[in-house]
Amino acid sequence: MLKVIQSPGKYVQGAQALQKIGEYIKPLATNALVLADEFVMNLVGEQVKNSLNTSSLNSHFEKFNGECTHDEIKRLTEIVKKNGHDAVLGVGGGKTIDTAKAVAHFAKIPVVVAPTIASTDAPTSALSVIYTAAGEFDSYLLLPKNPEMVVMDTTIISQAPARLLVAGMGDALATYFEARACCTTNQPTMAGGTATLAAMTLAELCYDTLLIDGYKAKLALEAGACTKAVENIIEANTLLSGIGFESAGLGAAHAVHNGFTALEECHDMYHGEKVAFGTLVQLVMENGDSEELENVLDFCVAVGLPVTLEELGVTATGDELKAKIMKVAQASCVEGESIHNMPFAVTADTVYSAILAADRLGQEWL
Repeated sequence: MLKVIQSPGKYVQGAQALQKIGEYIKPLATNALVLADEFVMNLVGEQVKNSLNTSSLNSHFEKFNGECTHDEIKRLTEIVKKNGHDAVLGVGGGKTIDTAKAVAHFAKIPVVVAPTIASTDAPTSALSVIYTAAGEFDSYLLLPKNPEMVVMDTTIISQAPARLLVAGMGDALATYFEARACCTTNQPTMAGGTATLAAMTLAELCYDTLLIDGYKAKLALEAGACTKAVENIIEANTLLSGIGFESAGLGAAHAVHNGFTALEECHDMYHGEKVAFGTLVQLVMENGDSEELENVLDFCVAVGLPVTLEELGVTATGDELKAKIMKVAQASCVEGESIHNMPFAVTADTVYSAILAADRLGQEWL
């Protein structure tokens, strides 16, 4: 099988980058649909509008309804066609961005994404994660190309609550371990081939950057500062993790995340927080180096990522807990899930046991 690596057409990161968004979009379009939720509209809507106007671009601002569902994608695609938009600009969090990418795909027009947080690796990828209206995982929508441009305004991103950047670290934490598993089995990646040396190197650099700068970045944000450590973590959460997962592969961690979306009590947890716990579950399943597992536990506790079921919001006990965890385990193992990229056969019973063991490890570490 061919080796393949994918990346966005252009990646821009720096202070006040959003002020130049009109300049960045102008070579691509003349009439953009701008998609953002109400909070983000209030936060940066005027700034985006002024930049687009300065570049003599027409635009229509549309409120995102909160979930990346098939119905929401269809609604927005119809608006694009009705208004004759020739590009989509998605501004906000991961679900807004995934929706913008899907809409641009179905409308056959370019997409530019401008995250206001660095809580997932969604921005750079040719992938949208589709959810039900209730917030449960539905499916992956694989797209034929990556976004034309990703614009990371570190001034805005660093003003978001530290928990969001930490959640992004949780998402990025899985990148190296899932990539390593896929390379062991030589499984095809989401890019459509096997992993390149470049993708694996970026995945490992992502993990190393988290260990070096993650705790420092969290403390800096809590102090209201955007330091070099914060800049490095924004890049790790977005670009390094994005290219790493897409071009080197997904494993058990994200499948376990998808399983936890079946529990209503976990819906208030961020994607990366659930992925971080999924990473612990994957490491338990692999039963590898103890020092490596301890390093991951130390990192999670230091930055505030969940290492127990209780921290994920699962407080049931006894038979009720067993039933809930089996539900998660079964959802993690459905046909086509990335958990089957692991270098050993995985069953719901395997995942069930690994979740309970990871929870107990986390309890002991705390």
